[in-house]
Amino acid sequence: MQGSFGDKVRKGVAAFSNNKYIKAVSDSMMSLIGIMILGSFAVIFQAFPIKSVADFFNGIGIAPFFGAIYRLTIGAISIYLVFLIAKNIASKFNLESDSSTVGLVAIMSFLIFTPLGAIVSKTSSTMAIPLTWIGTSGMFSAILIGLLVGRIYVFIKEKNWTIKMPAGVPPMVGKSFEALIPTVVIGTLAALCAYLFSLTSFGNLHQMIYTLIQTPLTGIGGSMVAVVLIIAFQQLLWFFGIHGTNVITPIVGPIWLSLATENLEAYQAGKALPHIVTQPLINIVCWGGSALGLVLLMLFVGKSKRYKELGKLAVVPALFGVTEPVIFGTPLVLNFNFAFPFIFNNSINLILTFILIKIGIVQPAIGAQAIFGLPLGFHASIGGSVSLIIWQLVIQLIISPLLWYPWFRHADKLAVQEELSANQ
Repeated sequence: MQGSFGDKVRKGVAAFSNNKYIKAVSDSMMSLIGIMILGSFAVIFQAFPIKSVADFFNGIGIAPFFGAIYRLTIGAISIYLVFLIAKNIASKFNLESDSSTVGLVAIMSFLIFTPLGAIVSKTSSTMAIPLTWIGTSGMFSAILIGLLVGRIYVFIKEKNWTIKMPAGVPPMVGKSFEALIPTVVIGTLAALCAYLFSLTSFGNLHQMIYTLIQTPLTGIGGSMVAVVLIIAFQQLLWFFGIHGTNVITPIVGPIWLSLATENLEAYQAGKALPHIVTQPLINIVCWGGSALGLVLLMLFVGKSKRYKELGKLAVVPALFGVTEPVIFGTPLVLNFNFAFPFIFNNSINLILTFILIKIGIVQPAIGAQAIFGLPLGFHASIGGSVSLIIWQLVIQLIISPLLWYPWFRHADKLAVQEELSANQ
């Protein structure tokens, strides 16, 4: 029964996570990490906490460029996202050769839905694209438009509603004409829908989605209770051998990223950070799945040869946040001896973190994205606070081993008994 239930859960969640649309969003979000890291560093350099360094940047006139880099990376994240989602949708429906064209059509559609603004001076008025909707405020619009444009383009191609050129025409020219009808149809639909939305009280699609969907979801996903439950669910998926991060990222990634961006903008402006819950804070607290503590117990407390050897193999990767060796080497997947700590340790650490932030002992993360693979402590430095560095060290070196200890002690005793029985 237990195996049957586990199989059903794995199959159900695997079907969801392998869905073409979910995968397209997930893969696209993962592809944005480099852009987000560059934008995060730009903000840190623009508002550098060491005055002498900040004065140097201002003195040589480079500080405004840091602001421009941020505006054109994280500040324009929806443009990159809508392109990637539509491109990935095309690829997953076996239109790899058309995928870049589909991405460009998605950008075109996104911009058609985006109302233009005007920069007015005493002598002239210049039309401009507002930054409001091309940043994180437009992420849910970007997801919807990317998915729809990608699927409509695929549908038109599958129906062969394209212009076919004679055999002697160069492939590049033939491809251009094949894309003509899908591009015109999708562009026309986008323009018609944009006009209809302009007649509503919202004024445009972005405002409607932001008001009705993104804002309520941000309020829910940004609550401490929701984050604790979401992270526990993520770990439950890992327990069943499913990549929990890939499953939840398409759903909560845009929410947590928008909260992180608001913190970054507040930090840039020298204001108080508005949010406790952000993706960077969760990454700092849940670094490596809080599994380093288990590795340290194997290395320094374990009595069984099995766990001691595994600890030696896993400790170096674990110090850099890579804990797959201990997750799959123990294994923690479907191992009910370690089920409780594996599923709930991250949530416990998050609860402790929220309490310490509320009482002012630990500072919230500024919202900057860290580079994966940074060692313990260095990873937390991107959070913008010494208290976060110290807290990450305390979590991984003290709290995590304590949380794992009762369960590890029991498993270690069983392993010792098995080894003694095998040697008799």
